[in-house]
Amino acid sequence: MVVRSSVHVLPREILGKSTFELGVTMMKWMPVWLADKTLLFLARIVLGDTDKYGLKRPKLGPLELKNLECKTPVLDIGALPKIRSGKIKIVPGIIKFGRGKVELVDGRVLEIDSVILATGYRSNVPSWLKDNDFFSDDGIPKNPFPNGWKGEAGLYAVGFTRKGLFGASLDAMSVAHDIACRWKEESKQHKKTAAARHRRCISHF
Repeated sequence: MVVRSSVHVLPREILGKSTFELGVTMMKWMPVWLADKTLLFLARIVLGDTDKYGLKRPKLGPLELKNLECKTPVLDIGALPKIRSGKIKIVPGIIKFGRGKVELVDGRVLEIDSVILATGYRSNVPSWLKDNDFFSDDGIPKNPFPNGWKGEAGLYAVGFTRKGLFGASLDAMSVAHDIACRWKEESKQHKKTAAARHRRCISHF
């Protein structure tokens, strides 16, 4: 998982209440800076120190940051335990992509199978995806829903349908099914190639 900037990670619930609901309630009775300190203290008890996993917190508290810059904290719904266990690794920004690999800003080169790009609320895909007919100038796939999820050379798009979570869910299922089919086909081809090589080895004897 690439984390390029500081981010507030909060538990989904604190003391049996929604974290956002708790934050709003506290702001009714105390200043924002004190509500932030209280919220972060409780979050540290629940989640532990997120800094040591590569998730640096901003200098401004989550509520103040939301008020000033409209940046919403990230709610943990299961990723943090996987980060702690090492199943998900945090890395810094990416400089460039290569065939089956990425080069990071710290100089490391990692082998990868796929890339999932979370583009945010505004699509800037046309600014960096060049020589591709998949997306229109406004950053939306040219093919209309429900066929706008698949491009060429293993490129997929999820959530660009403007159909809310329903559309994103259909996109995700279509992508997962297509990847599974491609994986099965490549696995079959690999087995056939391996079997052919084995037969050639036997024939030499």
